[in-house]
Amino acid sequence: MISRMSSLFLRTLREDPADAEVPSHRLLVRAGYIRRVAPGIYSWLPLGWRTYLNVERVVREEMDAAGFQEVHLPALLPREPYERTNRWTEYGDDIFRLQDRRGNDYLLGPTHEEIFTLLVKDLFSSYKDLPLSIYQIQWKFRDETRPRAGLLRGREFSMKDSYSFDIDDPGLEKSYAMHRDAYMKTFDRLGLDYVIVTAVSGAMGGSLSEEFLSPTDVGEDTFVRCSTCDYAGNTEAVEVAASAALPFDDAPAAHVEETPNTPTIDTLVDLLNERGDLARSDRPWTAADTLKNVVVKVSHPGGETELLAVGVPGDREIDEKRLGAQLYPSTFATVTDADFEANPALVKGYIGPEALGSEKPAGVRYLVDPRVVDGTRWVTGANVAGKHVVDLVAGRDFQTDGTILAAEVRAGDPCPRCGSELTTARGLEIGHIFALGRKFAEALDLKVLDENGKQVTVTMGSYGIGVSRALAAIAENNHDDKGLIWPREISPYDVHIVATGKADEPFAVAERLAASLDEQGVRVLLDDRRAATAGEKFNDADLIGIPTIVVCGRRIVDGRVEVKDRRTSERIDVPIDEALQHLLEAVRG
Repeated sequence: MISRMSSLFLRTLREDPADAEVPSHRLLVRAGYIRRVAPGIYSWLPLGWRTYLNVERVVREEMDAAGFQEVHLPALLPREPYERTNRWTEYGDDIFRLQDRRGNDYLLGPTHEEIFTLLVKDLFSSYKDLPLSIYQIQWKFRDETRPRAGLLRGREFSMKDSYSFDIDDPGLEKSYAMHRDAYMKTFDRLGLDYVIVTAVSGAMGGSLSEEFLSPTDVGEDTFVRCSTCDYAGNTEAVEVAASAALPFDDAPAAHVEETPNTPTIDTLVDLLNERGDLARSDRPWTAADTLKNVVVKVSHPGGETELLAVGVPGDREIDEKRLGAQLYPSTFATVTDADFEANPALVKGYIGPEALGSEKPAGVRYLVDPRVVDGTRWVTGANVAGKHVVDLVAGRDFQTDGTILAAEVRAGDPCPRCGSELTTARGLEIGHIFALGRKFAEALDLKVLDENGKQVTVTMGSYGIGVSRALAAIAENNHDDKGLIWPREISPYDVHIVATGKADEPFAVAERLAASLDEQGVRVLLDDRRAATAGEKFNDADLIGIPTIVVCGRRIVDGRVEVKDRRTSERIDVPIDEALQHLLEAVRG
């Protein structure tokens, strides 16, 4: 079936939409692929839906080829299974909750571990039924605080989620590896560059978690790669080895100093270096010698709150995503002036370790960066306005309640695996795989009889691909200043034929060529609009981004058409009687 621009449900835009922040959002709206309904919610127009279905097809084909079986579960889900796993509470405001007319609680599914687990429990009871891997492609719903970037972070999105069920851990390892391999084949076919990085498990739990990140400057994740070994990790998951404890028998006694006009770490360091009585004999003071203590208010799933102080070297900032991952499922917020008023032991801007700790009068739990080990000497707040304490020694002058990985990870930091330098980059999450273990099976009592007739708890894996997000990621990586440039595998059409001019002959040639291609199974978009100018048609063709563009225009009098490769911008003239074979070779490679 030939699609004609004269009747296609399509309007292209010359200007970027006002709310568009990233190229994929701008171009998918301008080219008529999607339209905004509400924040984080989009309608799919014919071009967009055809492209989406192609992405979905590739994902489905690779899942099927790996031997996984497709099912389809509801999006409207009951509360009870999520209560049993505690995720009704843990998800907090991130899920859409609703009630039926009888007052029963439901949610719009953000993910389906519970429902898959109960489905298998309902049908299977023996080790002979395992291993099993089943999947679905379904729309998910999450109440994002700030939906942004079009399809990259929406409230409604399409996901392929699959789940493996095995009798033991070696079986889970095999299922995990099979999914990992299937993901690599899927993203290769979609033409997506990706890096596989270690990740935190968050709400999913489990012993192993890896993300597939597509490198892009608009990505919300920062990841690191080692310059020497094959280590790669999301910065939320990068481990920091604790330094060896240092002797402090000969360390000078801590002393409090007046430090006026030092509102920042830099001004404090400058003052220390300028004062002769405080200057170091071995080297100048640096920000890394200071200990910054940041207090946050933590809200736990049950409703309890507490103040938490996080101590990090002064040359580093708190990475809020990293801190959030460590605290999950609890959340945190910045403390307010009211919190300081309620805790007079906390002197804003001058908080020191001597006031912190769950056993101290303030009762503020105190966790520090792993670099803060016994014997390290610090300059930090003296718990008095305008004063800092110098030579405060960890393990001698203050104790902590433990460590936390909350400080930012930076380029040049040591690789946790081999010690070489790390490099950093931005990436967009397109897939995530989890070795769940028995968390959900235990909560929902999923057991089978083993070969000895003994009941054992099934071990599970969970594996997700953001299908709609993958489409946006492909757009992010395949465009130029004129528009989209789709890889052929997922392009809405194979060939875009453009007829131009006032005469009938270019339109007749375009119709005949389109019909011949259609007979050969080639997907054709024909621009047969009479009212549109040649310039408008060329601009739309570049904007829409189909990989092969054919122009039937003024060269028709010479018996030729122009064929343009949208990916390379290469243009060649082809005799009309050779155009069909040329295009078939281009399409079929």
